[in-house]
Amino acid sequence: GKGRSGISMKDEDFVTRVFMANTHTEVLFFSSEGMVYKEKVWRLPIGSPQSRGKALVNIFPLSKDERIESIMPLPEDEEDRQQLDVMFATRSGGVRRNKLSDFIRVNRNGKIAMKLDEGDGIVRVRICSPDQDVMLTTALGQCIRFRVDDVRVFAGRNSTGVRGIRLAKGDEVISMAILRHIDVTSAEARAYLKHATAMRRAATGEDEDAVDAVIDDEGEDGEDEAALSTERIAELGAAEQFILSIADDGMGKRSSAYDYRVTGRGGKGLVAHNIWGGDKKSGPIKKIASSFTVGDEDEVMLVTDAGQLIRTPVDQIRIAGRATSGVWVLRTKDKERVVSVARLADTGEDDTEES
Repeated sequence: GKGRSGISMKDEDFVTRVFMANTHTEVLFFSSEGMVYKEKVWRLPIGSPQSRGKALVNIFPLSKDERIESIMPLPEDEEDRQQLDVMFATRSGGVRRNKLSDFIRVNRNGKIAMKLDEGDGIVRVRICSPDQDVMLTTALGQCIRFRVDDVRVFAGRNSTGVRGIRLAKGDEVISMAILRHIDVTSAEARAYLKHATAMRRAATGEDEDAVDAVIDDEGEDGEDEAALSTERIAELGAAEQFILSIADDGMGKRSSAYDYRVTGRGGKGLVAHNIWGGDKKSGPIKKIASSFTVGDEDEVMLVTDAGQLIRTPVDQIRIAGRATSGVWVLRTKDKERVVSVARLADTGEDDTEES
């Protein structure tokens, strides 16, 4: 059908997430200052499908410049609450893992979720399980992927956690993603990516460089490419995820999660996006604005510091290797930079209800 308008918004606003809940569902709100707030759905302002809602600063005692970074509904099943964990990531490269049950009891004024050093802040908070992977991406185009269980479960909430990635001077973490863990060797990943690249090239007619998605040789162990069976290719294809990376100059690309191999926690990581000019001595020519997992059916919104914005389907952004620069998603003017990138939730806002 044509759908209907799901929410009324200002021109510069957009919906980033929609989830189902009942009136007794408890929702956690994690702030950039390391606080967590909790509210039941029935206490949140109710409105018509066309209303804009109420600003969270009018609901929680947020301080100046404090903003909500992550929102997550608590599972209603008590067993799920005991089994799931919460992973924190900070701008300084730190990570911390707690049991989700540590955040069941939160008073009206909130409570400290994570102790932060001066000048640091929470980048993202995600629910995870021990059989998943964590991926951190930095502003200077580095990333690291490691197992969730590489981070021990902390008993308290007042610690700063442990090092997730070793940052270069002037760098900071800008995103965290939770990925499925797939037992795949570097040789299998390389073979699968070459096969997937060839299939896309045959389907689209693009040249080889345009759809390059082959693992970078940097830091590889010299393992030969594996021979994959049809069943193994189908298995890897069904479990494949894609990471969207957008630089602040408006260039972006999608890369297969198989292109980001699992390493140990606390290292310098791998190249996630080519942000350099002719050589690294001249310094980076741009920074990464955002990086997160996407599906083919998703849309993303880019906003610049000059107030320009673009909304585009993800499937129009080319798939390329993680060490490439990608393609133009939004053409920025001189000194104009992308400052916000968000995956959009489908609210049917482009269509109106038939009378």
